[in-house]
Amino acid sequence: MASKTESGYEAVLLNNLPVISTLESSLRSLTWFLPGRFKDAELASEALAASLNLVSMYHDTLLAKVVQRDPKFRPLIPSSLHTRFTRAWSDKNTRYKWVARALELIRFTELVLEMTLRRKVSPRTRWRSVVLLEIIKAVLRIILLRITRRPLLSPPIPEREFDPSSLPSPTDTPSPTIAPSSSVSSSPPATPSHLQNNRVPLPPHPLLTSPPHPAQTSAEDYLLPKALTTSSVKPSHSLLKPLASYRDWLAEVLYILRPLVYVSLLVSGNRRSNRPLATALILELISRNLRRTPLPSAALERSEYARRDRDMVWYLLRGSIWESYTKPKLESFADMTAQTPLLGLVGALVKDWVPLIDEYYYYTAP
Repeated sequence: MASKTESGYEAVLLNNLPVISTLESSLRSLTWFLPGRFKDAELASEALAASLNLVSMYHDTLLAKVVQRDPKFRPLIPSSLHTRFTRAWSDKNTRYKWVARALELIRFTELVLEMTLRRKVSPRTRWRSVVLLEIIKAVLRIILLRITRRPLLSPPIPEREFDPSSLPSPTDTPSPTIAPSSSVSSSPPATPSHLQNNRVPLPPHPLLTSPPHPAQTSAEDYLLPKALTTSSVKPSHSLLKPLASYRDWLAEVLYILRPLVYVSLLVSGNRRSNRPLATALILELISRNLRRTPLPSAALERSEYARRDRDMVWYLLRGSIWESYTKPKLESFADMTAQTPLLGLVGALVKDWVPLIDEYYYYTAP
C-alpha cells in the first residue's frame, strides 16, 4: 500500500514538475518578506520555510530515484563533487543516509522549534532545549565522522543540481507521424517562406566576407578546461582523503563541538559576556590551524574548507560584536535609507530582521 501511494505521488510529481518548481520558488521568496508584517509573522515565515525544505528534500529523493532508474532523465552536465561524494556514501552505507537526513531535518526545523518554545515555555526551559538539540547534532556529526573517517561536508546529503521543470514528463510521448493525404487539396499551394518577402537583403555569403580574427588563446588555455582531473576519475566515496593523524581528527572534533561549547557557555553565564563568543572563535581558529592543507588536486576538500572560512563572517552577527558594532551600523543604514526609493525597501527589511537576531539563537547560530 505504501509503495503504491509513493508511486502514485511520484507520477503526480513528474506530471506537474513546472508548477511545483515555480510554487516552491515563489513561496521561498515570500518567506523573506513576511517577518514584521503581522503578529507572529516570523513564526509563520519559518514554518513555511521549514515545510518547503522538508518537501524539497523528499522531492529530491524521489527525483534521484527517477534519474537512476531511467537514463533519459539524467542531466547532461556531470554531477558536482559534493553530490558524487554524498550520494556515494548514502548508497553505500544505510546508517550514513539516515543520520545525514536526521541532521538535515533538525537543521530545517530548529528555528521553528525555538520560536514555538519561546511562546510556550519559560526561557530556562527554552535554552535547555536548545542545548539538548546541539548535543543531538554533535552526536550525529560524530557518527558521520566515524562512518566516513573523512572531513564532514555541509550539507551531508546530495543537493539538487538540476531544475525539476527541465525533466521531461513521463506522459510526453512523441506524436505519430501523419502520413500525407493522397487527396489533392482544393486550395492553391502556399507561397514558400523564402519568397514571401524579397525586400530584405540576404546575408553576405561567408566566402565573400573576411574571416574573423582568431582569439588570442593559447593551446593550454583551450585544452585545460577540457582535461580530466584526478577528481574526475577517482571513486566517488574517495573524493576526500581519510583523516590520517591525531591532528586531523582533533581539528574535526573541535569544529564539531564548537556550537555546543558556545551555547553551553551562553546558558551557564551572562549572555552578554564576551566569553562564549571568544571561546567559540578560539576553537574555530585552533581547528583551522590544526587541519591539514589539502593538495591542489583535492578540489572537494578545498571547497569545504573555503566554505568554513566564509562562515566566519557570521561572527559579526553574534555576541558583543553584534551588539557593539554590527547592529548599530545596520540600524544607522536603515534610518538613513528610510526616505530613499528602493534602498528604503532594503532598509525596512533590515529593520524587521534586526529584532529577530536579538531574540532567537538559531538565526545566527554556528
